[in-house]
Amino acid sequence: MISDESDRFNPRDPRPADAGKPSKNEKRRAARQLATQALYQRHLAGASLNEIEAQFRVDNDFTFADLPYFHDILHGVHAHLTEIDAALAPCLDLTIEELDPVELCVMRLSAWELLYRVDVPYRVVINEGIELAKVYGSTDGHKFVNGVLDKLAPRLREAEVKEHKR
Repeated sequence: MISDESDRFNPRDPRPADAGKPSKNEKRRAARQLATQALYQRHLAGASLNEIEAQFRVDNDFTFADLPYFHDILHGVHAHLTEIDAALAPCLDLTIEELDPVELCVMRLSAWELLYRVDVPYRVVINEGIELAKVYGSTDGHKFVNGVLDKLAPRLREAEVKEHKR
């Protein structure tokens, strides 16, 4: 059998040894994408959270996703849904029930991060929410999500937003 030289360690290779492995940010982005899909499934089907999580673990490759973060999002949004929807409501022109389900799931995920994951900068939360809406939402859904999150961030992270605007 002929060996593939490209798989061997080469000390003169300038690439780091972990080249090709996803970064923490890439793994978190993948976790958010999977969590958006899982939240959407929960919203539409109403299946149990544990069933959905188990199904996602079987059906998806978590090699490139942050599994603990996926779990935290899924269970965090569910556990704090009342607080999340209450935080979103003043930033909306529609009721929660009138919102597109995909965009609602994206905004709930983002609101959870703003409320409960202060280790994630608010600008990252907004950007990730916009990107999720571009991928999964309606044609201009990302614009709506952007507008809502731009209103929500100063309400939930006032000091951080003020500090950034200096």
